[in-house]
Amino acid sequence: MKKEIINKKTLEYLAELARIELKPEKEEKLLKDLGKILGHFEELEKVDTENIEPMAGGTIQTNVFREDDARVGKNQKLVEVFPEKEGDFLKVPAVFSAEGGSASGGE
Repeated sequence: MKKEIINKKTLEYLAELARIELKPEKEEKLLKDLGKILGHFEELEKVDTENIEPMAGGTIQTNVFREDDARVGKNQKLVEVFPEKEGDFLKVPAVFSAEGGSASGGE
C-alpha cells in the first residue's frame, strides 16, 4: 500500500489558510498533483549529502556596490509638462480605493 503524503483534510486546511475556494471536482486532481510534488521531496531526502558542502546561494558572484550619486534625469521636460503636480510629486489617479481592492471597481 502506498503511503499517503497528503490527505483531503490537510488539503482543505491548506486551502483555508491560503483563503482559496476548492471546487470538489478539482480536489482529487490537486491531491494527486500535490502528492507527486511532495513525493519528489521524499526522494531528495534519500540522497546522501554527507560530504557535500552547504551552499548559501547558486552562484559565487558577489554584489558590486557603487556610490549613490544624484543625477539630473533625462525626463525633466516631461515632468515640467505633467498635468497635475503636488509639490515635487506627480499626481496620478488612484489605483487602490480606501476600502481595499482597485479604485476602478475591478478586483
